[in-house]
Amino acid sequence: MKFPVPSPRLFAALALPALLLLAACGESETSAPAARAMPPMPVSVVEVKPEPLPITNELPGRIAPTRIAEVRPRVAGIVVERVFEQGSMVKEGDVLYRIDPAQFRVQVESAEATLQRAQAVQVQARQQADRQKTLVERNATSAQQHENAVAALAQANADVAAAQAGLAAARLNLEYTEVKAPIAGRIGRALITEGALVTSAENLATIQQLDPVYVDFTQSSSQLLRLRRALEAGELDSPAPGEARVRIRMDDGSEYGHPGRLLFSEATVDPTTGQVTMRAEVPNPTGDLLPGLYVRVLIEQGIEPSAIAVPQQAVQRNAGGASQVYVVNAQNAAELRTVRVGRAIGTRFVIQEGLQNGDRVIVEGFQKVRPGAPVNAAQWDEKNGATTGSASRG
Repeated sequence: MKFPVPSPRLFAALALPALLLLAACGESETSAPAARAMPPMPVSVVEVKPEPLPITNELPGRIAPTRIAEVRPRVAGIVVERVFEQGSMVKEGDVLYRIDPAQFRVQVESAEATLQRAQAVQVQARQQADRQKTLVERNATSAQQHENAVAALAQANADVAAAQAGLAAARLNLEYTEVKAPIAGRIGRALITEGALVTSAENLATIQQLDPVYVDFTQSSSQLLRLRRALEAGELDSPAPGEARVRIRMDDGSEYGHPGRLLFSEATVDPTTGQVTMRAEVPNPTGDLLPGLYVRVLIEQGIEPSAIAVPQQAVQRNAGGASQVYVVNAQNAAELRTVRVGRAIGTRFVIQEGLQNGDRVIVEGFQKVRPGAPVNAAQWDEKNGATTGSASRG
């Protein structure tokens, strides 16, 4: 049996699709390496440099007035008038209450009369002493009579001095019927009303000086000990005397606009809490800080002279909880590096281990890179959060 031989035209029709398929396969194989050669990923970096950074601790504190005084009368009597407005500002020496002065005016008049009588007796004794002196010089009287006259004059002088002191005391008591402010500050509510009988033991009102104010706060003795040891070892620099700045953070998280200064720390540790009490002075021109107010105190207790800090957004954590950052190496490739993170300062973390001076840390774009991948690094603008130009190194 003979099979028909295909014609040349049929052979060409069958061979053409096979040739096209082989050409397509060859083209895809040659273009695969080109597809794998991706361009470098653009990233934003910061170049880390050692810089002096303060050691700032946040501690709990309470506001206290710098001066506080209870308004008490110095004489007993009936209150006839309240002069001040409750809750207002008063100056030192302002009249706050008036006590009925009638009985004290009578005492002044009585003391004046006593003084006048003593002065009259003094004049008579002086005249008698002068007369006896003249007579004894003429041998017209005895020495005993002269001595008696001199003694009487001395007693009269003493009576005059006592009467003058009594008059001064009576006038002082009359002056004390006007109860005055012992200090300047804000006065609280009135604790008595007109018509009340008061004594020197009675508190009529309380005045507090609120500009500036004190901030009393505590810190653990162990934390203070670590700071002092670091200062002694030279790991930290101590702030200059009087330059330990204190900032206040309000209960709602906002920061108070006026910084203060550290005054002192107690020389003893509270045996029940293990805390050391410290006190700072803070300006309070607007009266926002009231006594008893709870605040957070930010105090600079040292300066790390060569600290390295990076933006917080550059730090990531692996599955084991270790902190890592991407660094651009000399070959402009991404390198994953494990670091040890310290305290936070604003929007940055202090890196205690893992970075060196001049390292370029990726801040933006590290989510799209992998270790060893080439990158196109540009400088990151910390203020605006954008790149500012090329930071590549050849």
